[in-house]
Amino acid sequence: MESEQNRITKLFDIKYPIIQAGMIWHSGWRLASAVSNCGGLGLIGAGSMYPDILRENIQKCKAATDKPFGVNVPMLYPNIEEIIQIILEEDVKIVFTSAGNPKTYTETLQKEGIKVAHVVSSTKFAIKCEDAGVDAVVAEGFEAGGHNGRDETTTFCLIPNVRQHISKPLIAAGGIALGSQMKAAMILGADGVQIGSRFAATHEASAHENWKKKITELNEGDTHLTLKELAPVRMVKNKFFNELETIYQSGRDAAALAASLGRARAKKGMFEGDMEDGELEIGQVSALIKDVLPVETVFSNLLKEFEAVKMPQF
Repeated sequence: MESEQNRITKLFDIKYPIIQAGMIWHSGWRLASAVSNCGGLGLIGAGSMYPDILRENIQKCKAATDKPFGVNVPMLYPNIEEIIQIILEEDVKIVFTSAGNPKTYTETLQKEGIKVAHVVSSTKFAIKCEDAGVDAVVAEGFEAGGHNGRDETTTFCLIPNVRQHISKPLIAAGGIALGSQMKAAMILGADGVQIGSRFAATHEASAHENWKKKITELNEGDTHLTLKELAPVRMVKNKFFNELETIYQSGRDAAALAASLGRARAKKGMFEGDMEDGELEIGQVSALIKDVLPVETVFSNLLKEFEAVKMPQF
């Protein structure tokens, strides 16, 4: 892939328009710094970190790379004000926000010279992001793992529609693990891509080895979008998932669903390695991931695959 500057590489001062998603229980300083050292943009996932752990990860990431990196901040985080303060104190230059109103902190962060991107799952909210003055928009299709949009709009449909309605730099997310998928997203109108699942199955990801191995064993249909009553999330069908389905069959009791989730299920699954009673969040593209690799190899493969794609002739 040519390293000529496009709008995303210029905005974030990176070599390639490849952003590693700030996934909970995966995206610590090792993963973020490894991606940044390869020429992409690594993101520390604040959503699964207590404030002091986030500060430690930011400091360790600074020591491990002299390249740009950022922090992903879910705005529903209970300690959000403290998290924002740590980001300011530690002089983080890039913040990706999600799960909330982009107006809430964009201006505050930008006044301190921080570049702000916001994650959305619909064209309607992409337009609101532009109105809020964000520096870039991440449009995520429902193929993606983790928390997702209620409308189930696929990346292939979402990206060209968002592109027609906003002028800001656009990052495609959801269903991207190969260089060919990256090229497709950019042909559809994206300036860059955000990749989660493929970076989850790397040596540097902070998730448990049981979970990384499980990712490589998944096939089409092994994940499902559920919990729309609370916050939609795509997860692997396991014992915990079946428990949720049983609650649904008894009447879609939102309180019962919340109680089941409230037992630190995501940590139990992805971080502690319980493949039956834990919540396992991953995208549909996991069906294409058959090995756990170093970040450097993932990057090399993405770039080679991107270059190898030749447009068909009519």
